[in-house]
Amino acid sequence: MSSSATDRPTIPTTLWLARGRRPGPEAESVVRQTLLRRKDDGLIDDHLEPHEARTATEHVFEARWRVAGEVTVRARLSLSRPTEQGQEWVLLAEAERPWDLEWPSPATMFWPEGPDTGWDREPARGLSLREVNRLPEEDKEIRRLLRDCVDGGWGLNLVVHEAMTPDEHGRQPLSRLLPPSLRHRVVEHRAAPEQLRVVNRALREFGVEVPRGGAVLLHGKQPGVRDDDFAVRTVFLDGSQPTELIDALARFTALPPPLPDGAGQYLTALREDWRLMTLEEELARERRLVAMYSEALEAMTRSRDLYREAADRAHEALTAYRESDAAPAAPVPQPPEPPVASPFQQLTRGLERFRTTAKSRRPKPAPETGTDEESGTADGDEKANGPDPSTD
Repeated sequence: MSSSATDRPTIPTTLWLARGRRPGPEAESVVRQTLLRRKDDGLIDDHLEPHEARTATEHVFEARWRVAGEVTVRARLSLSRPTEQGQEWVLLAEAERPWDLEWPSPATMFWPEGPDTGWDREPARGLSLREVNRLPEEDKEIRRLLRDCVDGGWGLNLVVHEAMTPDEHGRQPLSRLLPPSLRHRVVEHRAAPEQLRVVNRALREFGVEVPRGGAVLLHGKQPGVRDDDFAVRTVFLDGSQPTELIDALARFTALPPPLPDGAGQYLTALREDWRLMTLEEELARERRLVAMYSEALEAMTRSRDLYREAADRAHEALTAYRESDAAPAAPVPQPPEPPVASPFQQLTRGLERFRTTAKSRRPKPAPETGTDEESGTADGDEKANGPDPSTD
């Protein structure tokens, strides 16, 4: 199963979608003849093969019809190029209001309803969309089979357990008892009475369990959905209408489930590349285009006016700047000069400089050779002894 189911957008309530495979070539001619027959029978209003939508890998058909008297349905079938396995097809139909399960299946507008047409094959394993598909015997094969069918989220995979060997009525597929819009979306996997334990062991991977004699829908682990929300306790395989099973399928389709892998591009093509229009729709489309072009032109005009106004302001600012640059520059203010000193102050400063110079040039006094006491003692001795005779 896809691990990104919760990350995908959900299926719109107005949308019906299915995918399948038709063995063999020439599916285009089968669809073309069926559409012509449906138009002759009055079941569809019109159909178209838009050449601009045809590519090297697919062929496109469009058809429109009305349900419930006045609700328009637009449908688009995309056919792949033939391969050895056949041609795969994707069918999306969108109504003008939420889809009603009692409306006709869009598949019957493009494909014949005969049992031998072979267009109703599930693309992964080639299982039937309208017949009973018996499950393999081994649980590994069952897991591989269901994993291939569930992966992508296109079909509604229903596992039904037979409580006892059914009679001829019980061997008929349940799809013929379902509402018309569910008949080509449900893949019915049927388990024999003795396969209950093996099947439930294989279903552990999907988080569900089929009751004895009941059925369970593989819902792909959607958020907010419990494992037993789409399990039916009893399904009577006697040809009677399975009311509880239909209720479970209706509740599942009303959630709505996540959009299948790759379905987004087909939904975009259905809504944006649609070519099958009535005259009123073409006129409304042209009016929408004219209104869109008018709004675009008005926006361009507003942008042009704003650009012109901004250019004028820039030009005025540039002119003003140039004029201010050509004018003489204002004189730069100079610091004030110190005041001139008076003659008396000049004479005083000169005397101060002369005094400082004289002090620095005066010689320092010579150091004395003795102390005062020594000089005094020497004088006293000279007076007591008298003059030195050597001096005479």
